[in-house]
Amino acid sequence: MSDKNDIGLFGLAVMGQNFALNMASHGFKVGVSNRSEAKIGITVARAKAEGNLPLEGYNTGKELCESLKSPKVVVILVQAGKPVDATIAMLSEHMSEGDIIVDGGNEWYPNQTRRHTELGKKGIRFVGMGISGGEEGARNGPSLMPGCDAEAWEVIRPIMEACAAKVPNPVEGSPEESCTGYLGPTGAGNYVKMVHNGIEYGDMQLIAEAYDVLKNIVGMTNPDMSRVFADWNSTELDSYLIEITSKILSKKDDLAKDSELNAFVLDRILDKTGSKGTGRWTVQEAAEQSVACPTIAAALDARYLSSRKDERVAASSVLTGPAEIPSVAHDQIVEDLAAAIYCSKLVCYAQGMGLIRAASDNFGWDVDLALCARLWRGGCIIRAGLLGKIQSALAANKNLENLMIDPKIAAELNSRHRAWRRIVTLCVASGMACPALSASLGYYDTYRRAALPANLTQAQRDYFGGHTYERTDREGPFHCQWTDDHKDIGDVTTRTAGEN
Repeated sequence: MSDKNDIGLFGLAVMGQNFALNMASHGFKVGVSNRSEAKIGITVARAKAEGNLPLEGYNTGKELCESLKSPKVVVILVQAGKPVDATIAMLSEHMSEGDIIVDGGNEWYPNQTRRHTELGKKGIRFVGMGISGGEEGARNGPSLMPGCDAEAWEVIRPIMEACAAKVPNPVEGSPEESCTGYLGPTGAGNYVKMVHNGIEYGDMQLIAEAYDVLKNIVGMTNPDMSRVFADWNSTELDSYLIEITSKILSKKDDLAKDSELNAFVLDRILDKTGSKGTGRWTVQEAAEQSVACPTIAAALDARYLSSRKDERVAASSVLTGPAEIPSVAHDQIVEDLAAAIYCSKLVCYAQGMGLIRAASDNFGWDVDLALCARLWRGGCIIRAGLLGKIQSALAANKNLENLMIDPKIAAELNSRHRAWRRIVTLCVASGMACPALSASLGYYDTYRRAALPANLTQAQRDYFGGHTYERTDREGPFHCQWTDDHKDIGDVTTRTAGEN
């Protein structure tokens, strides 16, 4: 047996430490290094404390690379951007043709394609691999989303499949599945991770709106709401985010004063949501690919509005809303709300899958959408029971244009949309914003209509800009001389006027 390490990991913040320990606990010999030697010592000590796991620390990148068997494989988990480039430059000095660098950070996908090209000139292979699951997932089984050359994937596949989360196979009697798999060329993995995070934005906003309804329309206490979310988590709404919401709602405030022993942490948290940029990337990409992702966009806008706390406080004394909340049985609201969340979650996944499909077609990645659903079923933040249905739908029809038109999923939406509408109507009548719930319903209603008022919009574009239009009764394009001031624009088939 070789004394060389099977794999190296550089970057020992919490995610790096936990993923290194994950690999070591699966029997792989792991070498680790970090800019700060203190963290190397901490990681080595953790490995010893957790059962003398096969993990060794190295003070320099050179020593780390020299400890590895060929082809050398190093996973880097450092801050995205310049730190990644600096780490790659340092490690590549001690790597040879055929060796592999795996970047597991949250990175903008064009940066990964650039790195792939740059390292390729040296013969070094590059993998851009999205990792989801937080520190718990990194230690016990994350969702791993790699994009790279197929040959590079085959080298790292045994380790990644062993260390990723495992989920039951939808095919009865088949072995469990690993929440990783080959997604396509470099860039594809980070794109799928980006969309994962966009869906995460949407899902979190949907849950926040449900919380708002339960608290401010139904009038539930934190313990009552905690029980509702716990109950939902035992139904078709089973998901990681629903599960942790129940736990968050019931958590007492350890910092509360003696006179506030029944205070809850959630009630002390300022209503300003942070953002690290991946949701914005998703919305930007949706625009670039001409794909509608209104649930994700609404969630992003909700975060931006939440950050303007001082403005909202000032506006609350100037702007008014409904004085009375409609009277609806509380049990009915809770039941309808569950249906509305379920439908909206399905729609949010449909938008994300549509964006991945469009990018895959545009870039020639050939991403398997059923595989994306499988990767998201375990380990990651958006893991949910309904992803099993989504995986089955996409596996059964790889040419499915939109997840909503799968017969089984369409039946679920058709049977629940009335409850969905009642919740959105209740929120509007109560003066309570529900941007993600209403955007999801709007997407559903727009997509299901054979005829839209877009004919008027196109007529307006032709009126003010001569942009032409198509007709329903004959081949075009056409331009109308709407008034005497509009001149004939000649051969409309060659006109490319800009928007005015």
